[in-house]
Amino acid sequence: MIVFSRPNANIFVPDARFSRSALARTTLMGVGAHQDDLEFMAYYPILKAFTDENEWFTGVVVTNGASSVRNGTYRNFTDEEMIELRRIEQQEAAVIGKYAAAIQLDHTSADVKDPANTSVVDDLEQILVHAKPREVYTHNLADKHDTHVGVVLKLIEAIRRLPLSAQPQKLVGCEVWRDLDWLCDKDKVVMDVSGHDELADSLLAVFDSQIAGGKRYDLATRGRRLANATYFESHATDKAAALIFGMDLTPLILDNNLEPEMLFERYLVAFRDEVKDRLKRLR
Repeated sequence: MIVFSRPNANIFVPDARFSRSALARTTLMGVGAHQDDLEFMAYYPILKAFTDENEWFTGVVVTNGASSVRNGTYRNFTDEEMIELRRIEQQEAAVIGKYAAAIQLDHTSADVKDPANTSVVDDLEQILVHAKPREVYTHNLADKHDTHVGVVLKLIEAIRRLPLSAQPQKLVGCEVWRDLDWLCDKDKVVMDVSGHDELADSLLAVFDSQIAGGKRYDLATRGRRLANATYFESHATDKAAALIFGMDLTPLILDNNLEPEMLFERYLVAFRDEVKDRLKRLR
């Protein structure tokens, strides 16, 4: 039995299987800061599980959504009302996407951004122990949202607590509040999410509290995927209709002595050198 640190944390299982069984079937996992982050950044594993009966996606949302921007219909919602609404929206997405489970940990953003707070790490460790996902998708190190970066750092810490045999084989940081087009092509994790447009649109449209609140995340997310596909190769016709780019974070779980700043620097130096080499060659 999993006992989370926050009393209102919950595990929602769309097909009503016992939560332990639901987690045990997990092969792919997304760990996001907020409700809707999974559907924006981790659509690749969602789609993979939706179309392959041998794969199961479990989504983990770390924060409770209390600080969400609210306008229009939701202008006068209290924090408590917004928390409940966003919880329901996330569960609706889990039903549409046929997730194995949707786990909402109910932490505050302050919890996530506090380096001394270990409760988020404790909760994530428990989930990983029970679910044993083969692949995990989360935020990338260059994201400009503090809460997003806080989540990926705590997730890395949680994974590093596990014995090597229990760790996921792959950890990918995905795009939300900064795209990853700047990564050298050799360093990109390229995720083809072409087709099944109805599923993509349905998952994005669930989060009306955010879209109606004045941010067209749905259009922006689909636009980014289309732009990635078109601009990925300059001398060839498009091979995909929609792409999501990722940053490979697997080295951070293979080497506990490798700090996140060091891995980011590795990717940044490769980008710098590629640009400098091209300028020198063409000048």
